[in-house]
Amino acid sequence: MLELDAWLEIAKSAALEGGNYLLQNQGKELKVLMDSGRDIKLQLDTDTEKLIKESLSSQSSFSILGEETGLSNNLGEFYWVVDPLDGTSNFLRDIPISCVSIALMQDVTPILGVIYDFNHDDLYFGHQNSKAFLNQNEITVSDYSKKNQSTLVTGIPAKTHYSDEEFKNMINDFQDWKKVRMIGSAAMAAIYVAAGKAETYKENGIFLWDIAAGAAIVEAAGGVASIKNIQADYRVDAIFTNQHLAN
Repeated sequence: MLELDAWLEIAKSAALEGGNYLLQNQGKELKVLMDSGRDIKLQLDTDTEKLIKESLSSQSSFSILGEETGLSNNLGEFYWVVDPLDGTSNFLRDIPISCVSIALMQDVTPILGVIYDFNHDDLYFGHQNSKAFLNQNEITVSDYSKKNQSTLVTGIPAKTHYSDEEFKNMINDFQDWKKVRMIGSAAMAAIYVAAGKAETYKENGIFLWDIAAGAAIVEAAGGVASIKNIQADYRVDAIFTNQHLAN
């Protein structure tokens, strides 16, 4: 039987190690590996992922799917999914909305998540047999039940291009909500939902590593996390919300 509490401690340790490494390099001149369209990659992303993978591999035998370096081995039933720096553009521009994101998957279901908001030294975590926590304090989703009272957090994924009709539909949907936010980090958006700071996060064509940990934490916080339309390149459609707005 999988010991989720033990795996959670392994993920927390790896996330803290990765976040501390990012902090050590914050404000330094950073090597840009790719800057194309709405996407940007730093050497620091790759170096941090390597550090996290080494930490996870030293304590578990699960395969690892990373944003920067792909698969370490063939995927088994259980595997780690790692985003070493979600919110790279924010990090590069000194906007303090970025994080380390680590999930444990069972097939296509996130069952454990850790997100380290290293800018504020806040560690969010939870798994399918636990509550959700911010550091040592339990967190729960909000109980707002109407869109016109609620906040939607969303984004436009770097590699997604909407048609005019799709973009029009998205703007029309925005008008149903009290507030709409785009913060540049899907993982941070997810924990805002888990902590009751926003009611819904949704984004189509987002990558699995951006949202897997957040999905597990939202579920542990009493919310509903839907991940659909998984593509070969691991892009998915994601909606995370509370119980009221899920109905």
